Order: sequence, then C-alpha cells, then structure tokens
Amino acid sequence: MVQLKSPREIETMAAGGKILAATHAAVRAAVRPGVSTAELDKVAEDFIRSHEGATPSFKGLYGFPASICASVNDEVVHGIPSARRLLREGDIVSVDIGVFYGGLHTDSARTVPVGAVDDTTLRLLQVTEESLEAGIAQVVAGNHVGDIGAAIEARVKAGGFVVVRDLVGHGVGHSMHEEPQVPNHGKPRRGPKLAAGLTIAIEPMVNAGTAETRTLPDKWTVVTLDGKRSAHFEHTVAVTESGPRVLTR
Repeated sequence: MVQLKSPREIETMAAGGKILAATHAAVRAAVRPGVSTAELDKVAEDFIRSHEGATPSFKGLYGFPASICASVNDEVVHGIPSARRLLREGDIVSVDIGVFYGGLHTDSARTVPVGAVDDTTLRLLQVTEESLEAGIAQVVAGNHVGDIGAAIEARVKAGGFVVVRDLVGHGVGHSMHEEPQVPNHGKPRRGPKLAAGLTIAIEPMVNAGTAETRTLPDKWTVVTLDGKRSAHFEHTVAVTESGPRVLTR
C-alpha cells in the first residue's frame, strides 16, 4: 500500500536527509587507495550516530551486517564492507546509506572514484548521475512512475550504457522499502500515478556492459554478469504540489 506523508513527516525526512548527505560527504572524504570498505562503514556509522536520534537504517535490515553497502567496480549493489577489501587506485566504490531519524527512513547512494579513473568509467559515473536527475525532473504530481523510468533509460541509452532491470527503486519513509516500486525503465504515462506526499527513492543502477546480473554466494552482493563496471546514484525525493523536493541533496 502506498503511504503518503504529511508535510510534517516530509520535514522530518528532510532533517534525516540532511544528516545522510553529510554522511556521504564524510565517507567520500575517507575514500582513497588503501582504505578498506570496513573503514568506510565505520566512518558512516560513527557519523550517523553522532547525531542525536539518528541510527543507520541498513544495520540489521533483513539481517544485513553493516551500516552501508560498499560495492566495488563490477558489484552493482549490496556489497558487504570488509576489512580485507582494500580500495585501489582506479577503482570505483558505490556507497549506499540509509538514515533512520524521527521514525522515518531516507536512502541515498553515490559512486565515488578512487583516485584517477579511466575515461569510460568517468563517463559511466556522469551518465548515471545525469539519469538520476532526469528521473527526478519527472517527479511531478499527476505524472506516473513510468515517466521516471522512461526518462532514466533514455539518458542512459543516449550515453551508450544500459540500466539494470532486475533491481528497482522504491517508496521509502515509515519502512525502508515501501510501495510503489520505481523501475529504471518504463513507458510514459504508465504505472502508479504520483501524488503529493509520496516519498520515493530513485536509484538508477547502470552497467557498462550487459544489463544482466547475478548474486554472489554471500546472498547479498549483486555483480554484473560480464564483470564490467556498474555505477549507482540515488536520492530520496518527495512529490510536492510545486514539483520534486530532493530530501537527500
């Protein structure tokens, strides 16, 4: 069931989203060759908990063991932080974080280059982030979920990449995952209609090669089937009468 949020709840989510945006900045500042993904996880958890009333949404969610998902190179999403996983020059790491604050969740992700990366990787990051902005621009009351996915996929295709179809964005707020699902592909004017008060996590996952994925034996980490790189950007966005409001900017 779709859960619309009151103006007061959206303000609470915006406060949590501000903490989340600052957490991403703290993690990004810690990304460098030689750092472990477990160290990034500690930076995020410590920073979130330093804000009174804020806790990491992901820790323990469905049994997930960490506060962030840290997915490196061909890992699409849900990478488990590890002290043994050291970042190297030229890697990319997708950092997905959730914050629970005031009884409500916000969710966002960014893919960060580790030092200097090649031109194709830079373009992958740019196109993925631009596709997120294209999707956000469709968050208008009266539009449909399909308008978001169509805008995302059009930008990705124009950039020469492909969207992952096995995974989707989602409603977010009282629970981390609410209705509706928000695919990164679709047809305009199709799917659930967007209404003021709806809060959704829009999260294009974009691959440099095939769109196909598989899940590793850890039952969490999703990787590209062909081993090519994947990027992931995400924001929590509220539908308002005056247009999209990004709560995790």
